[in-house]
Amino acid sequence: MEVERDTVSLGAFEFECGRSVPELEVAYEAYGEFTGDNAVLVCHALTGSAHVAGRHADDGTDGQARAWWDDIVGPGKAVDTREYYVLCANVPGSCYGTTGPESTNPETGEPYGTDFPAVTVADWTEAQRRLLDELGIPHLHAVVGGSVGGMNVIEWAKQHPDHVDRIAPIAAAARLDVQCLAMDAIARRAITTDDDWQGGDYYGDGPEPTDGLALARQIGHVMYLSKASMEQKFGRRAAGRDAARSFPTDPAAGFFPYRDVESYLDYNAESFVERFDANSYLYLTRAMDNYDLSAGFESDEDALAAYNGEALVMSFTADWHFTPAQAEELADALRRADVPTAHHLVESDHGHDAFLVEPESVGPPLSDFLADGVEGTAVTDTDEPPEDDDPSFAPVHTSLFSD
Repeated sequence: MEVERDTVSLGAFEFECGRSVPELEVAYEAYGEFTGDNAVLVCHALTGSAHVAGRHADDGTDGQARAWWDDIVGPGKAVDTREYYVLCANVPGSCYGTTGPESTNPETGEPYGTDFPAVTVADWTEAQRRLLDELGIPHLHAVVGGSVGGMNVIEWAKQHPDHVDRIAPIAAAARLDVQCLAMDAIARRAITTDDDWQGGDYYGDGPEPTDGLALARQIGHVMYLSKASMEQKFGRRAAGRDAARSFPTDPAAGFFPYRDVESYLDYNAESFVERFDANSYLYLTRAMDNYDLSAGFESDEDALAAYNGEALVMSFTADWHFTPAQAEELADALRRADVPTAHHLVESDHGHDAFLVEPESVGPPLSDFLADGVEGTAVTDTDEPPEDDDPSFAPVHTSLFSD
């Protein structure tokens, strides 16, 4: 599979907050051949990059060992690069090639740090639109993405309703609930209370706030997993004898087991801090937490009223980060806006991570939707909406492809 991998300068860019940068560079990857009406934009999740599919000789240079959705995007896969021209752009504020806090401010010659403007999901969408303009892509067949990338997808229908025919927000919602807002706030405080954060000015030869970023990542990991998946994966088992504790412990720790789940969180945190920037984590979680589809409108359906395409909303039963009930609220808002909409609920124990680790559940309905729209997506409706506090609720829209 041929991959187009590049960075494009969009020139001066004004953010929603009213501040601007003299030059916004956007890193992107594209796959397949553009034929004029077959472009599919893929929006990455919180700490993802433009490297959505395929392998490169220099894989790992952007901090990712492998493409994050390689099981979904590629020749013969759900988003078939033999049929579609697939593009993924790293969002402003990130640290994978697009301008963000660790980028050099051309006016000072120093990293922006926390002087970088606050970013929003709307800013991401506008940067993507301007990138597409630079690449000569006036219209999109579809926009697809998971988690906060799904919010990015929804924003496309709100900001550029005439520029996209189909949207597929996966494991996403119109806004984050208050429990997730609280956990994100704790994660940010883990970073900003690390002495090495230094008010965000830690670039150079000195230490970086790795402990704070590691703790923030661990909080995020727990949010992405479900109780069932954690029980199956770790239980209460003690870690192997060779497992070494990554963080300082209290004197009593030697009496108690270092558990498998702790070892897993420590390992993933250690690898994460080697590839991601702490300030970017602050900026991107703020963008996710701030997102509200109805902002500037009377309601979610009013925000979507100008969109005349189709929508596939996908959710997962054990996802408590973006719940099935939130997905159904989004689907209902789309329907009230007269948007042909299918809500595909997947039975899964994997939690929020399901959209990344269950290609067999995500791929078939997504492929059908891209090819034939809502009519090609096999769903059946039930009469009762899902309730978050009812563990036995029935799926509102379940597909023939569900487990």
